[in-house]
Amino acid sequence: MPAGGKGSHPSSTPQRVPNRLIHEKSPYLLQHAYNPVDWYPWGEEAFDKARKENKPIFLSVGYSTCHWCHMMEEESFQNEEIGRLLSEDFVSVKVDREERPDVDKVYMTFVQATSSGGGWPMNVWLTPNLQPFVGGTYFPPEDGLTRVGFRTVLLRIREQWKQNKDTLLENSQRVTTALLARSEISVGDRQLPPSAATVNNRCFQQLDEGYDEEYGGFAEAPKFPTPVILSFLFSYWLSHRLTQDGSRAQQMALHTLKMMANGGIRDHVGQGFHRYSTDRQWHVPHFEKMLYDQAQLAVAYSQAFQLSGDEFYSDVAKGILQYVARSLSHRSGGFYSAEDADSPPERGQRPKEGAYYVWTVKEVQQLLPEPVLGATEPLTSGQLLMKHYGLTEAGNISPSQDPKGELQGQNVLTVRYSLELTAARFGLDVEAVRTLLNTGLEKLFQARKHRPKPHLDSKMLAAWNGLMVSGYAVTGAVLGQDRLINYATNGAKFLKRHMFDVASGRLMRTCYTGPGGTVEHSNPPCWGFLEDYAFVVRGLLDLYEASQESAWLEWALRLQDTQDRLFWDSQGGGYFCSEAELGAGLPLRLKDDQDGAEPSANSVSAHNLLRLHGFTGHKDWMDKCVCLLTAFSERMRRVPVALPEMVRALSAQQQTLKQIVICGDRQAKDTKALVQCVHSVYIPNKVLILADGDPSSFLSRQLPFLSTLRRLEDQATAYVCENQACSVPITDPCELRKLLHP
Repeated sequence: MPAGGKGSHPSSTPQRVPNRLIHEKSPYLLQHAYNPVDWYPWGEEAFDKARKENKPIFLSVGYSTCHWCHMMEEESFQNEEIGRLLSEDFVSVKVDREERPDVDKVYMTFVQATSSGGGWPMNVWLTPNLQPFVGGTYFPPEDGLTRVGFRTVLLRIREQWKQNKDTLLENSQRVTTALLARSEISVGDRQLPPSAATVNNRCFQQLDEGYDEEYGGFAEAPKFPTPVILSFLFSYWLSHRLTQDGSRAQQMALHTLKMMANGGIRDHVGQGFHRYSTDRQWHVPHFEKMLYDQAQLAVAYSQAFQLSGDEFYSDVAKGILQYVARSLSHRSGGFYSAEDADSPPERGQRPKEGAYYVWTVKEVQQLLPEPVLGATEPLTSGQLLMKHYGLTEAGNISPSQDPKGELQGQNVLTVRYSLELTAARFGLDVEAVRTLLNTGLEKLFQARKHRPKPHLDSKMLAAWNGLMVSGYAVTGAVLGQDRLINYATNGAKFLKRHMFDVASGRLMRTCYTGPGGTVEHSNPPCWGFLEDYAFVVRGLLDLYEASQESAWLEWALRLQDTQDRLFWDSQGGGYFCSEAELGAGLPLRLKDDQDGAEPSANSVSAHNLLRLHGFTGHKDWMDKCVCLLTAFSERMRRVPVALPEMVRALSAQQQTLKQIVICGDRQAKDTKALVQCVHSVYIPNKVLILADGDPSSFLSRQLPFLSTLRRLEDQATAYVCENQACSVPITDPCELRKLLHP
């Protein structure tokens, strides 16, 4: 069984009897299996009970590495009196938002519309027919100066349900109707999507207005790494690179990536990125590490390397993937969801946020006492590292970033100076400083291994695994490293073996790590949502371009067909987030219209449809793409900054995709040289096709024109095709590079 978070292990509470969540697979639900609450998982058993006993449903949604979810579990759900209230007067339902994103999105839409914001844990009270009537996020257990306590809320709702139920139900119905109207996204009477040039410029202007000139990023605080924005800026640069706005877009993206990589949001000791920064400077992070951040940031840093040539960015991308391989990888090739922010400072102690990652000056001095030879003043390697990474005796975390006082006297490593400045400060050679710092970080890494590790959410999600396949495939292709492409291949094999039902052609949303590293499924299985299909199809297309193995392309086509069958809205255009049957009973069936921490599945699908059209020539996929973009027209016109990834797809659709065809033998050196040349250039709007001369091959059957393209003098030969016309044949990688990057 996966390890739980706080208070989740039977041995820590031997006197307590488990509730029915003990039979679940989700690490988050298992963390609540010993609460004195009569929890139900989401499902008919709970809904029937609510209807039969005429009780409101208390729905609590979170995930296993969520800091405030731990807080509420500890303060409220482990409280006997609150447990009794929840069990006697409500039907209490626990949901892992990562297992059921459909449930999460529907009720988060309600919470955001009726309160001052959203977030997790999310707590919503529903009628027995699943219509929401009250909602919020974290509640403290008791009343405070500014916040009503959870116990008080429960008592008030209990009273209202008894005395005033009809009014509650009417309000609930009214809110649901309003939400339905507000959340509808459809083609309406629009014929075509808006002009890409107009929407692009508007999106750029909106980002430019919110840009932090000094530290990068697009908000004051907290600051999130938002790869969809960086991706948009790179694409914008490419189509405007001779203008002032174009170079501004590139500068904004590269500066943001550099500041993030130097900040404390990056784990300088063990690599990988934390969830977000609590301050404007990227210094003090919220320490959890999510798979989807690692996947997307690996791609963003690889692209930064493609268009800048600066190895700083490729080193960061390699570090991210090294972390994922070490800490978030299942031995069969799949990828785990996340690592927690909290961990015990010492074994047996209560977990604290960031305990695994922070350092005192004393610890560093003890670990790195060696004198540095040749310095202009007495210096140990510990002092050198502390100077470079900004460690101080009192700790470098301001009390305002540490509301619970858990990080006093501690330091988060953050790069304060360039290597050149640190070297000049002590009269040392730059390379010597680089070596000393790397050696010091390695010693810290070895010492950190002895600390209690943060809880690992060993659940595996198809969507995030799809993103991670892209992360390894794209980075491996850009850097020319087959080892990284192999990780992507193993990830795709894992998805096909463990998360795909051959009989129905459907993806499963989740699988779990069982005893001895086995792979388990819930019963019945949790079927895939739109994002699972969209992200896996993207991963497979990226893997085909990286490996030229057409089996991945064939599977991508099959999955796209299944996605179209299960989620396409033939009336309004675009894709619903969930299958009609899966979400039966939910008051809304949504289409996600926000590119946030993860891109919207509709945005990714728009790109996938374009690429699949480029790989196959099937016109219906281009028609679907145009219809999808038309359905989201209003949203893109009004707030393009909410959908930067879809705005990028709109541009690609209106500029037409390049088909880069390489005729050659996949294993031959000259073929590989041309392929590597294509991957070394930043060209977001392209498909890369290998034509091996076999007329019966999958791609030759899809694209008959491939049979007319010949190798020149028996050498691997490239053609760049646009609008049904192909370039002259090219055999020299340098000539190809000039054509691709004029």
